[in-house]
Amino acid sequence: MTAMSDADAIDLALLVFRCAVGAVMLAHGINHVFGGGKIAGTAKWFESMGMRPPLVHAWLASLTEVGAGVALVLGFLTPFGAAGVVGVMAVAWIINHRGNGFFIFRPGEGWEYVMTLLFCGVVIGAVGPGSWSLDDAFDLRDDLTGTTGLAIAALAGGGGALGLLGLAWRPEPDGPDS
Repeated sequence: MTAMSDADAIDLALLVFRCAVGAVMLAHGINHVFGGGKIAGTAKWFESMGMRPPLVHAWLASLTEVGAGVALVLGFLTPFGAAGVVGVMAVAWIINHRGNGFFIFRPGEGWEYVMTLLFCGVVIGAVGPGSWSLDDAFDLRDDLTGTTGLAIAALAGGGGALGLLGLAWRPEPDGPDS
């Protein structure tokens, strides 16, 4: 029996990490489309938070979660999948969780969970998928890790979220004086 090399241990850790984050995203996207109130219920929820038009954003968020999840599980175009995680979690943090405190168990669900996933996306974008990935099999890994991967994940994900919010988030005013 041969001992696992340091490189293999890192590749295994990256595989587990990106598959875990990818599975979470994939499950959320599938649940938004097929679970509970299905996509119509997701749209109503988005509408209640001020996303206009709600059905478009329900589909956009759900398909982004599914696409990001698949990309991370496969390790294919990994920083783009990571950007999807960053973008969706940034929007969720801002429109749904930011006013509820840190802890997820607080009423309305705090922002610790979405913050953690957002930063996982940034890290996966920068570090890359490891050798056990389609990016490596297609010789894309070296071109998409480090500064390039970080820029794609953080800037495309964060910039996309901010652009989307600027164009489509229209929350109801809070108080009677608003």
